[in-house]
Amino acid sequence: MRRAMLLLAVFGLVGLAWAADPFVGTWKLNVAKSKVNPPLLPKSATTKVMPKGDGCTWISDFVTADGKVSHMEWSGKYDGKDYPVTGDPNADTNALKKIDSNTIVEVDKKGGKEVGNFRLVVSSDGKTMTLTGKGKDEKGQEFTVTVVSEKQ
Repeated sequence: MRRAMLLLAVFGLVGLAWAADPFVGTWKLNVAKSKVNPPLLPKSATTKVMPKGDGCTWISDFVTADGKVSHMEWSGKYDGKDYPVTGDPNADTNALKKIDSNTIVEVDKKGGKEVGNFRLVVSSDGKTMTLTGKGKDEKGQEFTVTVVSEKQ
């Protein structure tokens, strides 16, 4: 009985630790508050951030500006190391690093070369996530972004 109580307590604390991560949850793109230059903003996007072991998984589903459905996945840790990303035509690895509890920096690479540098910030009330930065698309064209998503 004691052992069962101890395990429940440990799993409860782990759950609380992940619940405290403001990035965990489902996020929907707010098109009206977002901008990309040159314009290539998707019509819609949903991102799910889930704990996975001692790291996390980010899964994003988009409808592109031209109506195509796109799916991206990334699993790794917030340790600044490169982890593979699938479904992103602009990058084959992403490296995320937590700066503080509400801020992550992301570096995207394609073929080992940096192609994007972004900052993700969750608002103090935990309801809004804003991604800002710049990168290069699969054709090498530079772009800047401010993407606002709202927690569901």
